[in-house]
Amino acid sequence: HVQLVESGGGLVQAGGSLNLSCAATVNSNNLNCMGWFRQAPGKEREGVAHIYKRDRTYYADSVEGRFTISQDNAKNTVYLQMNSLKSDDTAVYFCSDFNNWGPGTQVTVS
Repeated sequence: HVQLVESGGGLVQAGGSLNLSCAATVNSNNLNCMGWFRQAPGKEREGVAHIYKRDRTYYADSVEGRFTISQDNAKNTVYLQMNSLKSDDTAVYFCSDFNNWGPGTQVTVS
């Protein structure tokens, strides 16, 4: 059973940046596909970015060019660097290995 814990959320002004982290309790070399998702109040959870086999990345159109997903196997951690944040990015952000989910971290853009 993989445990995932997100961190790095917070309150930021529009145009600012945050770097989210997702720490895994297993060697992330074994995590071939990781994803970041988000859920805003009253909306369904949506995919934001995925990383496959540590170097193939996919982004939702709404974050393309602003967000970057990366994976550091030495630290068993997946990151989501978020730049040029907008109010529409406000949501709870979750990471997942597509079987397990972290508890989420709140991102609020004012």
